[in-house]
Amino acid sequence: MILVLNGPNLGRLGTREPDVYGADTFEDVAALCRDTGKKLGEDVEVRQTDDEAELIRWLHEAADGRIPVVLNPAAFTHYSYAVRDAIAQRTAPLVEVHLTNPAAREEFRHNSVVAGVATGTIAGFGLQSYVLALHAIAELNTTS
Repeated sequence: MILVLNGPNLGRLGTREPDVYGADTFEDVAALCRDTGKKLGEDVEVRQTDDEAELIRWLHEAADGRIPVVLNPAAFTHYSYAVRDAIAQRTAPLVEVHLTNPAAREEFRHNSVVAGVATGTIAGFGLQSYVLALHAIAELNTTS
């Protein structure tokens, strides 16, 4: 089992700033993640929330269950020390993902408070960021 967790505004993909995020919808992301999981022999559950507390509960659930996570923290990336502290409790690999490259965007997006406690970060490859992260998790699961 791999959890793919998504933060605020990602449920609005397809209509949210399509010039930045593209035309793919959140359901497109979810379907791609589930299909990639099947190819890797992994069950993938995809979730999205605009609520910081809910995201933290999901991260605690993953830590308690030793469940690997692909996480797009969205705006929480840049300021949520609560999300960062929940990630620090992880007991399995966690890969931070972003559709766009935050370092190539506005200055406030250049800092990730969660990167330092994630296993790794994949950014800037659109939906393929999720595919790459799922492959990384699957590889880490076979080597640990």
